[in-house]
Amino acid sequence: MKKQKTFLFLNYPFKLLALFTLILSSCSTEPAQQVTETPAPTVQVKRVPAPEFNSDSAYAFIKAQVDFGPRVPGTTAHAKCADYLSSKLKSYGFEVIIPTGQTVRTYDKKQFALKNIIASFKPELQSRILICSHWDTRHITESDTKNQDKPGDGANDGASGVGVAMEIARQVSITNPTVGIDIIYFDLEDYGDSGNNESWGLGSRYWANNLHKRDYIANFGILLDMVGGPDATFVKEGYSVKYAGSVVDKVWKTANEIGYGNYFLPQTVNFVGIDDHVPVNEDAHIPCIDIIEYNQTKGGFADYHHTHKDNMDMIDKKTLKAVGQTLLEVIYNEK
Repeated sequence: MKKQKTFLFLNYPFKLLALFTLILSSCSTEPAQQVTETPAPTVQVKRVPAPEFNSDSAYAFIKAQVDFGPRVPGTTAHAKCADYLSSKLKSYGFEVIIPTGQTVRTYDKKQFALKNIIASFKPELQSRILICSHWDTRHITESDTKNQDKPGDGANDGASGVGVAMEIARQVSITNPTVGIDIIYFDLEDYGDSGNNESWGLGSRYWANNLHKRDYIANFGILLDMVGGPDATFVKEGYSVKYAGSVVDKVWKTANEIGYGNYFLPQTVNFVGIDDHVPVNEDAHIPCIDIIEYNQTKGGFADYHHTHKDNMDMIDKKTLKAVGQTLLEVIYNEK
C-alpha cells in the first residue's frame, strides 16, 4: 500500500500539468499577432508663394543713388537722394517721415542734421517686419591708395541695401503681405573713426533711443549692408546670432530651401565691430540680424571696401536676387 500511495503521489502533479497544458492549448488556437506602431505622418508646412524679386529693378534703384554722386551728409547729392528715396517709397503706398530737428555730432567735431528716412506699409497692423539699411556714403576712402580724402560712389556699401529694400517695397505694393512692413534708411552710419566703435551708426543709434512711434515694436528686423557684391557670401554674423539667433536660423533656412545656400553659409563669424543692428537690438530691443558680405579669403570685408573701386562694377544682379528673393520668402511666410 505504501508503494501504491507513493506512485499515485508522484504521478498526480504530472496529470495536473498535462490537463493545464491542454486547457492552455485549447485557448490559444489563433496564432499570436505582432502589434506594430504606425508612425505619425510627417507634417509638411506649405510655403506661401512669394512674388518674384526683380534684380534689374533693384540694380536700377542702386544706380539712381550712385548717379547723384557720393551721398555724404551735408552735400547737395545727399539732399537730392533723400528726396528721391522718399518720393519713391510714397509712390509704393508707404507712409514716409523724415524727422526734423535731429542733429548729431561726428568724431571730427562736425554737426549734421540727421535724415533718417522712415517708411511704413500698413501701419495699423501690429505684426511687423523691419527692413533697414544705411543710405549715406562714407566721407573718405581711407582704404584706397590714392585720393583717400575724397568719398567714393558707395555702390555696394550703402546703395545696395537701399536698392534691395526699395525693390521689396515695390513688390509689397503689388502683392500685399499679411504683415506690416517698415523700411528705415539710416543716415550717418558710415561717418565713423576707425578704432572708435561709438563713432559709427549715428543714425540708427539716435533712432533706437528716440523711436519714431511711441512703443514701436517689430517681430524682428533685418539689416542689409553690402548685399550686392560679385560672388558674395554671407555668414552668420556674431551679434546677429547673440541677439536674434532664431531670426538668423529662419533666414538662412529659407535661403537654403530656395536654392541660395551657396550665398548664405552656415558658419558663425565675429567680424563686425559694430553696425546698425547693434543699437536696434540693444537700445530698441528689437531682435535684428545683419546680412553683410564676408570675404572668406580676407577674413572680413571685400577688398574694395572704403575705396574708389566700390562703384557699379561691384554690383552683381545674381547676388541681389539671392538676397532679395530670400527676404520676400521670409516676409510672405510670416504670420
